[in-house]
Amino acid sequence: MAFDLDERLDGRRVGFFTDTSVCIGCKACEVACKEWNAVPEDGLVFTGMSYDNTVGLSADTWRHVAFIEQRKPLGHQEPGVGEMDFRWLMASDVCKHCTHAACLDVCPTGSLFRTEFGTVVVQQDICNGCGYCVPACPFGVIGKRETGGTAAKCTMCYDRLEAGEEPACAKTCPTDSIQFGDLDELRERAERRLAQVREAGVGSARLYGHDPDDGVGGTAAFFLLLDEPEVYGLPPDPVVTTRDLPSMWRHVGVAALCLLAGMAATAIRRRR
Repeated sequence: MAFDLDERLDGRRVGFFTDTSVCIGCKACEVACKEWNAVPEDGLVFTGMSYDNTVGLSADTWRHVAFIEQRKPLGHQEPGVGEMDFRWLMASDVCKHCTHAACLDVCPTGSLFRTEFGTVVVQQDICNGCGYCVPACPFGVIGKRETGGTAAKCTMCYDRLEAGEEPACAKTCPTDSIQFGDLDELRERAERRLAQVREAGVGSARLYGHDPDDGVGGTAAFFLLLDEPEVYGLPPDPVVTTRDLPSMWRHVGVAALCLLAGMAATAIRRRR
């Protein structure tokens, strides 16, 4: 699994940089994603969890805007009204399109494949609904649809990429919170933006998913967060769930050889 995907793609790898510091929670990205990709409606009833009516990513929610209320100021901002000093953290989550994608490793039909842009796409006409990819994803992104039982997730608008267009969510975002482009350029842009946010007094700001040396080899959809990843429902140190498969198969092979050797030795002794 160890490979340099960016080098293999010869600079064609693209991705998302989501700057949560300018997200206004408008959900335009959710709507644009559903409209362009014909993603089924997944419920319009409020859950009672803030203004969030979709809760998380699923087969029918490829973009999810989280609303997190905290009783603390944001950087050097003016305090709230009276003692109601709080801030809203909003973030549009999406499939990470990992460099080391466990969903690809476990798919038995080849339904999941790596595109020429480095993204990971599910071919629903090939998916047999086995669901192996669902627990394999360290971010809990992939789900199975109730109708048909096939897996589904963000494709980064693969059809639009082939036509030279940016994904619908990035095209629609009114504050440019979701930025699309060359992955290396986005990483540089994110570092500059992180410095600006910290200078504004948000010392808790950090980048998430941008490091090629992390447990999934870096992601093609990374974020500028204003607090710990757990606050946003993200794993603090994600690791590709199939990391130990090579060593497991080696151990199985060694065990099988030892068993065969033992059986051969037993057969030889019986002959004598």
